[in-house]
Amino acid sequence: MNADEQLSAWFAGRLPEDWFTGAPKVVVDREEISVLGALPPLSVAEGLPDLERAAAVQGYVERFREETRERRIDIAREAEHRFRRKVSWGVVVGGETVMFTTLSVPVMTRLRQPERQVLDTLVAAGVARSRSDALAWCVRLVGKHTDSWLADLRDALQHVDRIRAEGPGGLD
Repeated sequence: MNADEQLSAWFAGRLPEDWFTGAPKVVVDREEISVLGALPPLSVAEGLPDLERAAAVQGYVERFREETRERRIDIAREAEHRFRRKVSWGVVVGGETVMFTTLSVPVMTRLRQPERQVLDTLVAAGVARSRSDALAWCVRLVGKHTDSWLADLRDALQHVDRIRAEGPGGLD
């Protein structure tokens, strides 16, 4: 079992069973652990017009967030101490993901003038407030349109990690 699998298993065992419809999805990077759980369907929202259903789901998410806040904070503190990463929370309801908290990490990059002009155009058009927001928007757009390719790449990297872990120790 690799580190990410251990971390996912820890959260699955640590979280109250009645919070989500199954084991939470745990997404890990160098700085952050995101815990995403699927909420049970909201029966009250069935058959409502789109706007009313969206409002009911929003209220459902806010209620879950408020009712679980203290326990989520305690679990996050424990996990942050144990795994040395910040913890963010979110839920999936009706196929939509709603994040409660996320970590914003500065990333250094070097861009040539044509690339900066793309960002400046997005800012000038009001798509983004700053170059930083414009770059984040671009990354989200690329991520959305290449989900399956990125998933395949992540799977391949996990396979490499497993093979490394099974191999012989370092050279003396």
